[in-house]
Amino acid sequence: MVYRFRSKKALKAAAIAATDAAKNFGELVDRVREEGVTYVIERHGRPVAQIGPAETDEQKTLGGLVAYLKTAPKLDEDVLSFIEKGIVIYNKPEVPKNRWAR
Repeated sequence: MVYRFRSKKALKAAAIAATDAAKNFGELVDRVREEGVTYVIERHGRPVAQIGPAETDEQKTLGGLVAYLKTAPKLDEDVLSFIEKGIVIYNKPEVPKNRWAR
């Protein structure tokens, strides 16, 4: 995806003028989310704000998922029976149609 800014300075550097940031805020947020870019917003050449990736307290890992699943509440029998019925319904093998039959 290519982002177009009105100012070439905004594209090359991590510093961006407040006016350009306001005009292209959605694109800035997309770049922060997708590429982890941090921008320093300047007004009259002086830094006044910063936009960058949010820092989370905990990192999501596979080990964390396993630990959660061990402590997660167990499903009751009704829910498990609905899940099993759904598995039976949606896991039927598809038999290809005979192209030669009329």
